[in-house]
Amino acid sequence: MSSDQDHLKETDTEARFEFKKEQKSSFQADKGLTEETIRVISEDKDEPEWMLQRRLRALKQFQEMPMPTDWPGQPDLSEVDVNEIVPYIRPDVETRGGVDDWTDLPDDIKDTFDKLGIPEAEKNALSGVGAQYESEVVYQNMQERWEEKGVVFMNMDQAVQEHEDIVKEYFMTKCVPPSDNKFAALHGAIWSGGSFVYVPEDTTVDMPVQAYFRMNSEGMGQFEHTLIVAEEGSEVHYIEGCSAPKYSAFNLHSGGVEVFVGEDAHVQYSTVQNWSKNTYNLNTKRAIVEKGGRMEWISGSMGSKATMLYPASILKGRGASDNHITIAFAGEGQNIDTGAKVYHNAPNTKSTIESKSISKDGGRTNYRGLVHISEGATNSSTAVECDALMFDNESTSDTMPYMEINESKVDVAHEATVGKIGDEDIFYLQSRGLDDDDAKQMIVSGFIEPITEELPIEYAVELNRLVELEMEGSLG
Repeated sequence: MSSDQDHLKETDTEARFEFKKEQKSSFQADKGLTEETIRVISEDKDEPEWMLQRRLRALKQFQEMPMPTDWPGQPDLSEVDVNEIVPYIRPDVETRGGVDDWTDLPDDIKDTFDKLGIPEAEKNALSGVGAQYESEVVYQNMQERWEEKGVVFMNMDQAVQEHEDIVKEYFMTKCVPPSDNKFAALHGAIWSGGSFVYVPEDTTVDMPVQAYFRMNSEGMGQFEHTLIVAEEGSEVHYIEGCSAPKYSAFNLHSGGVEVFVGEDAHVQYSTVQNWSKNTYNLNTKRAIVEKGGRMEWISGSMGSKATMLYPASILKGRGASDNHITIAFAGEGQNIDTGAKVYHNAPNTKSTIESKSISKDGGRTNYRGLVHISEGATNSSTAVECDALMFDNESTSDTMPYMEINESKVDVAHEATVGKIGDEDIFYLQSRGLDDDDAKQMIVSGFIEPITEELPIEYAVELNRLVELEMEGSLG
């Protein structure tokens, strides 16, 4: 690896995320979304007939559903026109489904992920790594000791072929049906790539597995699908990273995530997303948690022009629990609308939601959440905490919690705080030898600590560095 790449990884986060490569592909669909486009993509992937039919049904639902426009304070989506995006680009990699040896990748793709630090992350902290470039996974690897225990970590296109029965049972049937919302339907029609994780009963994967999704081309859409199935008594931590360079035309990211947490199983899903400011980030993520299961969502979202992201958990079994921790950062021209949804559908279930937002230079952040406690979900408890930090009088932050409580024997708590960085705090830190910028960065680092302390050290450092760059206005 060249010394200049080492320098990029160690010292220059901005350069690592903002570089772009000349577009090269072996197959590229036309702009827009038609039945013919869906059939061409499905044929190119050699998919079974049942998957093609699911795609076509999702396309029909997408065409029939209206664009969401009536949510109070929602981001402006008027620029989002699927007829102006390229929905599918197969990168120029000889092996379909990706390679399992890093050195077999084309130099331009390998250089992209080298600069993002993916090989080093794999060596230092991970059980397995998948890397997606444009619309398909180009590299996938899993440590042999986990494969011997029956753990499966592969790209979704490969899983459709090799684990057809599991995928057919779980893929957009129980957790995120295409009928859920317009962008879920869009995703169901045009999905490509993503991760499939299967953890057998009573198996603990004690090191995280990671997937990284990179959009390199201008004016494209990325629609990766992640399906995680954790059987009874199992445990796994899945980490996802996303980025795209800045272009003049808008890009669209509309991923889908489905997590199935078996009885007494534990899944942690962590994502650090750093899209460019020409990207609309519109995802649908959901988990179904069985009896005694535990689900944790940890999300950091920044960089995009507009984000609408509300991971949801359905607590289906007695004693199931859910924990959401979210950070959102909005700068000039950005509207980051994030939150969480939890459905308590059984007794003795528990949920906590902790939302942290930062806005500067006129940016807008918003917490939009839902907690639903069904009749009969006795002795359930939920606590929602929303904290917003603003840098100036032009920035805004809103909190829109919505609670549906249909059972009296429950504990419900909600609190929200909004404030600016105080002059007294800055003055105190300056008196201790810090300049103005370093003082603000220290305050923000303390503000987001509940999230960073839940991440492996490499990702916590990266998240802090990205926030610093957003504060400087250097990204996107």
